[in-house]
Amino acid sequence: MRIGVVAPARRVDEEQMARTQGYAALTYPTLDLVVHPQCFLDVGHFAGTDEQRAAAFLEFANDPGFDAIWFARGGYGSNRILDTVMPQLNRAAAAKSYLGFSDMGFLLGALYARRIGRPVHGPMAAQVGKAGGTNSAARALAWLVNRDRTMLAPELDGRPTVAFNLVILCALIGTPWLPDLTDHVVIVEEVGEDLYRIDRLLWQLSEATQLKGIAGIRLGAVTDRHPDDTGFGETEEQIAAKWARAMGVPYLGRAHVGHYADNMVVPFGVA
Repeated sequence: MRIGVVAPARRVDEEQMARTQGYAALTYPTLDLVVHPQCFLDVGHFAGTDEQRAAAFLEFANDPGFDAIWFARGGYGSNRILDTVMPQLNRAAAAKSYLGFSDMGFLLGALYARRIGRPVHGPMAAQVGKAGGTNSAARALAWLVNRDRTMLAPELDGRPTVAFNLVILCALIGTPWLPDLTDHVVIVEEVGEDLYRIDRLLWQLSEATQLKGIAGIRLGAVTDRHPDDTGFGETEEQIAAKWARAMGVPYLGRAHVGHYADNMVVPFGVA
């Protein structure tokens, strides 16, 4: 099996990817994990210019020699290449899995909207060596290489499901890249946002006509909140349940999804 690693948003360093390749070689000796040199480019905030990031993604996605694309990391930037890359994906791109989360939700959502490949929300390549990150990345590899169903979020119930960072999902509303999520369970997670921002984002979801037909909402992890964020008056779960009711859909509870070590795998659609 051959998996390509690209970085459509922020860069990673060579030491990070060396750890990931070393771990993959020890765990899956027949796996060829190829890291695109673009991952190491440094152009301000980004892993290369928009043009360089788009070109690297297209090179690997359109190459029939790769079985899957594993995104290196998140950050910000994958939305800036959507208009360039989506019209240029070929038949080989449609045969691949694409795995990542956070900012990569822009690409996962756009791929799912166009029914290209198999988008999967899950841990990314640069997490190897971080606190709890090696176990997270191991789950991603176990799914990509062996389709190991024990890596799936245990809350998946057989219904079509997607998982998004909440900010990313809100940003997709009103764009051509938001997939039709009718009858889907929607899992949302967030990092570094105070409760009033979580409330505002979930209000936006509740008002979005494009999401009126969803089957329900699950809340993933809400991590790295400000330590003084205690005076809002509602918990994160109360907020999620309130806006689910406003949408007229059930709040289905928590999910093992998010910016933390227990982040599990969620294939878009039916696992």
